[in-house]
Amino acid sequence: MKLIINPKIFVFMILGKLFLFNGCNKTPDNLNREKLNSIVDKYITDDYLPFLHIRIEDKYGKVIYQRTKINSTALPGEKINEKSPIRIWSMSKIVTISLIMDLVEDGIISLDDPVVKYIPEFSNLKVAKSPDGRSISVFTSGSSFEPPSDDRVELACPINLVDNDSIMKVRHLVDHKAGFYYANTQLECIDGPIIDENPVMASNSDSLINILSRLPLIHNPGERYHYGLNTTVLGLVAERATNLSLNKLLNKRINEPMKINGLKYKLEEGEKLIPPMTYKDGFYRTPKKGEMDILGRNTPNYNKDQEVYFGGSGMLATSDGYADYLRIWLNEGELNGYQFLDKKTIKKMVTSVRKESGYGIDTNFFFFITGDSVLVQGTGDIGLWEGGGYEGTSFWIDHKYGFVAVVMTQVWWPKDGAFKFRDEFRSELYQQLAQSKSVF
Repeated sequence: MKLIINPKIFVFMILGKLFLFNGCNKTPDNLNREKLNSIVDKYITDDYLPFLHIRIEDKYGKVIYQRTKINSTALPGEKINEKSPIRIWSMSKIVTISLIMDLVEDGIISLDDPVVKYIPEFSNLKVAKSPDGRSISVFTSGSSFEPPSDDRVELACPINLVDNDSIMKVRHLVDHKAGFYYANTQLECIDGPIIDENPVMASNSDSLINILSRLPLIHNPGERYHYGLNTTVLGLVAERATNLSLNKLLNKRINEPMKINGLKYKLEEGEKLIPPMTYKDGFYRTPKKGEMDILGRNTPNYNKDQEVYFGGSGMLATSDGYADYLRIWLNEGELNGYQFLDKKTIKKMVTSVRKESGYGIDTNFFFFITGDSVLVQGTGDIGLWEGGGYEGTSFWIDHKYGFVAVVMTQVWWPKDGAFKFRDEFRSELYQQLAQSKSVF
C-alpha cells in the first residue's frame, strides 16, 4: 500500500528532522563498501559515464564514503579526486541564492525590491509574445519535468515584442519567475536572440547586463515559472548592491569565514578542467561547438583573468569544497564556528513551496525535497534536500542520517540509462543504513 502524506504536513516533518537529529549522530561501522563500489564501477565499465566521483561527509566533515572510477577509454590518463575542480553548473544556484539571503538578513537587499533599483538598464525590457498574444513561455517546457502548457509550437513564432506589464522583483529572480530563459527552448525565434547575443562572451558584469537588456523576456515578470538565467541576474543584483564582484562576495561571505576551500569561479595557476564528454553518437567524444546549448554557442571559460561571473551556472567546485558548503545546511546555517544563515531563514526557504506531488516538493529556493514515492520505490528516503547540474553533477542532504553526498561527473548527453546510477546507488546505501539502525 502506498503511503500518502499531506505535503503541508510533510514540510514540517522535514523541519522536525532538521532539529531532531542534530547532535545525536553516530557513524555506522558496518557499511558494505564493496557493494557500493561495485555499483559505481559498473556504470564506468559499462560505458555509461566517463567517470564517477562520490563523496559523503557527516555533519562534522568526516568522510563516510568516497569512491572514484574513471573510464580509461573516455579519459585516458586523467586523474580525478576530491580536489579536482568540476564544472557544477546549476549547483551554483543555491550558493548564489544563499548569498542573497545573507544580504537580506543584513538589510542590504529585500526580496521585494524591484530589480531596476539595482539594474536600471532593465527599465525597458520587452516580452516575447506569440502572434495570438500569449507569452512564448507557454509553448516551452519551463522545467525539465513539466510539459509545455500548449504543445502546438507552430503557433509560437514569429514573436512580437511588447512592453512588460509588471514589476520584476528580486524574489522573481530567486524563484525563476522573472522571465529570463536558457537558449534551449527549441523555438528558434526565442533561442536565436540569446545565441546571437552570446552572453558568455561578455567582458564584465556591465557588459553582460547590457546584453541581457537587449534580450526579450520569455514571459511577464511574476507570470509563471521558467527555469533560466534568472539566478545569474540575481548574482548581478548582489554585485550592484554591494559594489563587490560575485567572486569577492563568495570569498568574503562564504569561503573565508567558514574556511571552505574548493568553491570558486576561476581556475588557479596550473589547474586544468576535465574535458566535457558526450555519448550522443554511441562513443565518447568532445561536444562540438554549440552542442552544449544552454547558454548559446559557448560555455564559461573559467579563465583566471575573467571579470564576469554567472551565478546560476558558472561555478567550479571540488567535491571536498562543495560537501563543506552543503554541511552549512546540515548544521542549521553554521559551519566552523561561523553562523552564515539564521535558522528562521532556512525554515522560510525550505517551506516555500512552488509545486508539490508524491515525488516531493519543489521549493522556491532551488532545493527539491523528496517525497514518499522515493521511500516507497526504495531509491532514497523521504525529506532529502537535493539538486543537480547540467553535466550530471548532483547532491543531496540527509538530516535524518546526518550526512551530505556529492556526485561528480562531466557528461553532456550520456549513454541511455546513465542517470539511473543515483537511484541504484542510493537504494543500496539506504538499505544498508536501515539495517544498521544508526545515523551519522
